[in-house]
Amino acid sequence: MQVRPIKHYARVQIHVIIPPNYYVINARHGQAVTFLAGVISSRTNGEQTEQVFRRKNTHDLPSENETALNTRNSPNTPYCLPSQYSSITMKIPKLAFIFLLLVCLVVYLTYVKRRFETRKLSKPLLEQLSRTAQVVSETFQYGIMFDAGSTGTRIHVFQFHLESSAAPKLGSETFKAIKPGLSAYADDPEKCKAGLLELLKVAKQTIPPAQWSSTPLALRATAGLRLLPGEKATQLLDKAREVFEASSFPHRPNSVAIMDGTDEGVSAWITVNFLLGGLHGSEVPTVGMLDLGGGSTQITFSPQDEKTIQTSPIDYVTSFQMFNSSRTLYSHSYLGLGLMSARLAVLGGVEGQPGGSQELVSPCLAPDYTGEWEHAEVTYTLKGQKAGEPIYESCLSKVEKMIYKRVQKAEEVKRMEFYAFSYYYDRAVDLGLIDEKSGGSLRVSNYIDGAKKVCKDMEAGAGTNPFLCLDLTYISVLLQELGFPPDKELKLARKINEVETSWALGATFYYMESLHRH
Repeated sequence: MQVRPIKHYARVQIHVIIPPNYYVINARHGQAVTFLAGVISSRTNGEQTEQVFRRKNTHDLPSENETALNTRNSPNTPYCLPSQYSSITMKIPKLAFIFLLLVCLVVYLTYVKRRFETRKLSKPLLEQLSRTAQVVSETFQYGIMFDAGSTGTRIHVFQFHLESSAAPKLGSETFKAIKPGLSAYADDPEKCKAGLLELLKVAKQTIPPAQWSSTPLALRATAGLRLLPGEKATQLLDKAREVFEASSFPHRPNSVAIMDGTDEGVSAWITVNFLLGGLHGSEVPTVGMLDLGGGSTQITFSPQDEKTIQTSPIDYVTSFQMFNSSRTLYSHSYLGLGLMSARLAVLGGVEGQPGGSQELVSPCLAPDYTGEWEHAEVTYTLKGQKAGEPIYESCLSKVEKMIYKRVQKAEEVKRMEFYAFSYYYDRAVDLGLIDEKSGGSLRVSNYIDGAKKVCKDMEAGAGTNPFLCLDLTYISVLLQELGFPPDKELKLARKINEVETSWALGATFYYMESLHRH
């Protein structure tokens, strides 16, 4: 094989394209190269020359004498390494080939491994997707709450859309009420079971059978049972537990209980603010809540003034956690100051004691009125007081005397927005101040003026409700004793977003949260 000289310069950089049977090395001044074969491109001062060498067979390899050129005698001729250095030059393409082979092997093994793992995990992946679908279906949660009030028992069946990091969304509510309340069966507790079973049918008709076993069931009794002797109340609760134990819904020992008055107020506050959006973030401020039941009345709000917390009785301030947030509330329930209990007290009766043949004579009734009134399964004989001073003034004096120093005033309520429910709502409807279905707004002075008008009309023999004068007078005094001035505006609602504004929804949330904590 002939070697054609490449023009010599101080520095030569040789670039090689290497097919399988070719190799090359770089050469610098003072070095020589041995070429088996190759396409050599050298760049020198912008000029490029190419020398092509191809080994046709192993016998074409130059001998040691053929390649040993004297560079001192031929400065323009590239030097060729002696044969003992040719093995060194051979290592370079061999290493490159081995490296390339290893890379290909790694790529191939990685591909095979991934294919194997994909096939191996396909079944668990399907199972995981199946479980995910199941979780999606389980984002619908039901809850059942029995409201055992003083005048009746009500069932609320709620459907929720659960969200992991936020307050749940209410999907729907099913509601039914029956009369009388559980306290009416104090002397024959067994009879209360029929009404509870009737209401349970509503739950079973509403909730898919597949979800019965995961639907929490609870009953909370309010003022009606709080006012009963302890033994009688316990017997009624035991009968309710028997009904629950025979149902298909899960329950715990605390599923049936008498609700503390403060818890009732807090639960109603949760209901209202959940429906108004005040519990879904800080953008919507919370509102205060006023509830006037038959046996008790509640006031609950979130204090914005530290002075309110510092000056209030210690048991008026409560804290709790819900929907990943902590809340501090001013909340108190006044037992015995519900509308029916207050009415009895103003008339001169005593809660829980038989009326017998004794007449209750009151200036809050029309002078010529005689009749009977049934409260908590006790029948009272009533009679109006003979005309003297105007009915309103006489009745107002009786009410103020009955409520004197029984209510704590909170100054902060003057500046807060409040919603009022239950008998606040009903008596406003009786006066024609709000629409019966949609509710509305009014001022405390509307109750005051309404009481004066109704009492005056009653003196003239007008009016069909013998207790409306007394009830309105009591409501107007109660609100002012709680700290609401005559010009304070209140919002009245029976429903918000088509959901009853009772404590039941809030109590259901509270009960479900307790189950998750334990």
